[in-house]
Amino acid sequence: MTENNKENKSNESRSSSIYCHIIVKRFRDSSPGSREGATWPLETYKFVFVFSEGVQDDEDVKQMLQGSSMVKVRSPRWQKRRTLKLLEDGVTVWCQSHKTSSRAKEQQSFSIMEVECVREGCQSELLRRMVGTVPEGSCLTVVFKGPRKSLDLLCHSDEEAQRWARGIRKLQERVENMTQKEKLDQYPKIRQDSNHDDKMSYEEVQTLLQMINIDLSDQYARSLFQKCDRSADGRLDHGEIEVFCRELLRRPELDAVFIRYSANGCVLSTVDLRDFLKDQGEDSSLIHAQSLILTYELNEWAQKNQFMTPNGFTMYMLSKENCIFNPEHGRVYQDMKQPLAHYFISSSHNTYLTKDQLTGDSSTEPYIRALNHGCRCVELDCWDGDKGEPVIYHGHTLTSKVPFVEVIQTINEYAFKASPYPLILSLENHCSVEQQTVMARHLRSILGDKLLTKPLEGIDIQTLPSPEDLKGKILVKGKKQHVVEGSSDSSDFSSSDEEGRPSRKKEDKKPGVSKLSPELSDLVVYTRSVPFKSFEQAAKNPATDMSSFSESEALRFIKESGMSFVRHNGHQLSRIYPSGQRLQSSNYNPQEMWNAGCQIVALNFQTPGEQMDLNHGRFMQNGQCGYILKPPFMYHPETTFNPENVGGGPGHRPVLLTIISAQQLPKPQWDKPSSIVDPQVWVEIHGVPIDIDKKKSHHVDNNGFNPRWDCTFNFTIHVPDLALVRFMVEDYDYTSRNDFLGQCTLPFTSLRTGYRHVRLLKLDGSSLSPSSLFIHVKVTPCQRSSFN
Repeated sequence: MTENNKENKSNESRSSSIYCHIIVKRFRDSSPGSREGATWPLETYKFVFVFSEGVQDDEDVKQMLQGSSMVKVRSPRWQKRRTLKLLEDGVTVWCQSHKTSSRAKEQQSFSIMEVECVREGCQSELLRRMVGTVPEGSCLTVVFKGPRKSLDLLCHSDEEAQRWARGIRKLQERVENMTQKEKLDQYPKIRQDSNHDDKMSYEEVQTLLQMINIDLSDQYARSLFQKCDRSADGRLDHGEIEVFCRELLRRPELDAVFIRYSANGCVLSTVDLRDFLKDQGEDSSLIHAQSLILTYELNEWAQKNQFMTPNGFTMYMLSKENCIFNPEHGRVYQDMKQPLAHYFISSSHNTYLTKDQLTGDSSTEPYIRALNHGCRCVELDCWDGDKGEPVIYHGHTLTSKVPFVEVIQTINEYAFKASPYPLILSLENHCSVEQQTVMARHLRSILGDKLLTKPLEGIDIQTLPSPEDLKGKILVKGKKQHVVEGSSDSSDFSSSDEEGRPSRKKEDKKPGVSKLSPELSDLVVYTRSVPFKSFEQAAKNPATDMSSFSESEALRFIKESGMSFVRHNGHQLSRIYPSGQRLQSSNYNPQEMWNAGCQIVALNFQTPGEQMDLNHGRFMQNGQCGYILKPPFMYHPETTFNPENVGGGPGHRPVLLTIISAQQLPKPQWDKPSSIVDPQVWVEIHGVPIDIDKKKSHHVDNNGFNPRWDCTFNFTIHVPDLALVRFMVEDYDYTSRNDFLGQCTLPFTSLRTGYRHVRLLKLDGSSLSPSSLFIHVKVTPCQRSSFN
């Protein structure tokens, strides 16, 4: 049978898939009740690496595999010819220069997994400026995740541009639906065949080990090499390399869990699997256990007899279904019919900036990135521009300017692609009355019916509607003209903006004359910006009034009047913005603001780091729609909750968390190719002050491939509804600062118990697949806190 399988294998095309052999042990007799007794047929299983049926034969993907000559555009003057070609791994696109100069980079590449989105036509800032000089239908923009600049391309024809756009999207969908096992299978495709003879010497294997970040002893490496060298010629062919990598991919810690629950140490029966699921805190019905066997078990005999083999168990444990994050929280599951003030709202500060707030570029791209990540409040700093057209930039600095109209066009296109719930435009208005009127005209003409221009019918104008009421609507946050009998109240438009920056020249101001355009004022409906005077005064104002606080002001109120601030935020919206001293666009700790119930906690999305990790973690739940319902004790009118003085209370939850192992950790980008990481793990609790805690594991020397810690931590969490858990992996260095390797942050209430995998993310928040942690979580249930 084995020879027939080999024969069949050789007849199959290998151009778009990798074939891996799983050899199932054959036992002596046929009774399935004991380890001695399971007779399993020896089978060869075929795993398709990236391409699945229907994709490898797709005409668009075929075009990508064949390659296309395009023009890479960086400016109207800088246009260079490039050949783009999809490699046979199905995820890598080579972008090769036509130059032969030794100075020129001959080829660059990008992964399908790095692509944020593909835009057809003149949809980038650069290509928009070139409309009329290039054929719009032949233009294509590849937008990447993280800081990497977009790739603007000019194809030979409209059809070619469309094929590449469709092909990339199809491959993105395929990668998104890949199982973790398939992603792990990428490593056999990595080749270090220096002399291109389709075989690898021991030295080339050592280079491969360095690439996949594992340091084996020479004795073990040579032993494994010899074991896989079935031809005994001192070189590994393609199939032998796969066996070599399969040996590396063995997971003893998963085998140990399997043995613990298997009655015979050989297979899991549906009863065994049910017991495991019960301990995991999942659906432990026999029907669910049977469905998992049908889904993940590859051995036909085992599947037919309702058994799960070690291989099937591994496939299940590595799947998305076993992720640490509760899949129920991956959809909108919260009540979306409460007033806006009852929600945390994902919010961006200086959204237009790509880097720092002194010299960074202003662009529409950050709006696209923020909106695609579920951001529901973006900021527009508006200033007078040339030819009567307002512009957006960080005033009185060297940041570049982007036309207001281009930003609104971008917002119109991307406002509701990631979330259907209301988007708030936070206007920092520095424009003359004339250009404010132009702003109002652009808002109305471009946004059309999406723009909220009047109160909703059936809802009191003095109260805030719900996210559900405002679905698909864009709200303008700004100052609103309030006419007092006999004069105009110009206090709504002062000589400085909400963030303390100069707005207009003092000599321009005249007593009794409003500096606010009526047309723009009319667009402010439920989000009217007013200066904050006191909690007592604010309590008398309508819920539609809202104030902005600097981070230092907010922290002072939290420390001095925590309960009052929480009550205020149960009634009105508060926006928090970073200190003006953060010239490099760094971020403050958003957790402190959420602890007080502040809704619009605005961060510099362009600046990665711990603060943005927390923001991503906070809004990871509820379908990543950008709205998270606050716990009831934070919006009850008479709440006594004070984040600074929670006390022990009955709401504490002891958590026992064991970091077991990690898989395929990356090396820092700046490390030498020969270096191997020494990983250690931090587990951090972010929440109210009494819950803040962090603990670290020991470091493991020279192993980023499959390090083991088996390290257990105990945490006590008093306010679980506000807590975030952050897993952070570093490369330990006793002589200098440790290097960041990966992290994952998620709400404590979205944590699943049992044996789980934690998918790690890069510094910019994009996927680091297949890097992960394997952990065990146990939470002791107890009575919840009551703060009225």
